[in-house]
Amino acid sequence: MGKKASKIVTLIFAQALKFPGGHLNQHGWLTWDLFSDKVSSMKNSIVTGASSGIGRECALMLLQNGFRVFGISRDFLKCAIEHENFIPCCCDLTDMKALCTMAADIRKRTRRSLDLLLNCAGTGYFAPHEELEPHAIHNMVALNLEAPVLLSSLLLRDIKNNRGFIINIASITAQYPAPRGCAYGATKAGLLHFSRSLFEETRRSGVKVVCIMPDLTRTPFFDNLDFEPDDNAEAFIEPECIARAVREIITQRTGTVITELVIRPQRLILKKKAAPG
Repeated sequence: MGKKASKIVTLIFAQALKFPGGHLNQHGWLTWDLFSDKVSSMKNSIVTGASSGIGRECALMLLQNGFRVFGISRDFLKCAIEHENFIPCCCDLTDMKALCTMAADIRKRTRRSLDLLLNCAGTGYFAPHEELEPHAIHNMVALNLEAPVLLSSLLLRDIKNNRGFIINIASITAQYPAPRGCAYGATKAGLLHFSRSLFEETRRSGVKVVCIMPDLTRTPFFDNLDFEPDDNAEAFIEPECIARAVREIITQRTGTVITELVIRPQRLILKKKAAPG
C-alpha cells in the first residue's frame, strides 16, 4: 500500500472511531457496538393512558422532542400511534401482577435507564356515594392511585440514576370537596399528597416529582358520564394544553422544579347529557 493510500485509510479509521460505539476489536477489526451507552443515549419515557386524551397528546409531544416512549394502555385499537420510537405496551393497570411484569420488561428493554414516568391513566365515576357500585370504587382506587404509586416504586431506582421526572396527572378535585365525586376526589387528593411526599423524599437524589391538576379537559373521560364540559371554547381545556405544560416542566433549568401546577378553563360551564333512548 502506497503512502497516500495508507494515509487515506488511517483518516477513515480515525473518523469512523468517532462514531458512537466505534472501536477496534481484539482482532484489530473496526466494529461498532450498536448497544453502547452512546448509541442508546435517547431519553426513555413511560406514559400511561397513552391511547387517548392527555396521555396520547403527551406521548406525541415527547416523541416530537426526541424521547423514546413506552406507551401503556389496555389496547391501542382506536388510537394507534405510528412512530419508530413509540413502543405500545398493552396492560391492565388495575391488575397488579400484570403491572409488575410489564414494569420488569420495560426495565430490561431500557437497560434500567428511565428519564420520565408520566402517569396519565385514570377513570371516574360520579354519583351519590351510596349509589356507587363496589367495582367502580375499586377501579378508581386501583387506576388513579395504586397504579402510579406502584409504578413509581418499581421504577424509582432507574429514575434516580438519571435524575429524572415523575409527573402525575391528578385533578382540580384534589384540592376541593367533590360532592357526587367523593371517591374520585379522594384518589386524586391521595395522588397529590403522594407527589408532595415523594418529592421531599427524593429531591436530594435529583428526582423531580410533579403533580398537575387540570380542571375540565375535553377528553374521552366524559364518554360514559352523564355530564361534560359545555361547547363554549372557554369552558374546557384541550389535552394539547396539558402536553405543552409537561414540556414546560421538563425543560426548566437544572435546579428549578415546578412541583405543582393547576390548569383551569376561563369559565366553569357544564352541560347535562340527554338521557339515552
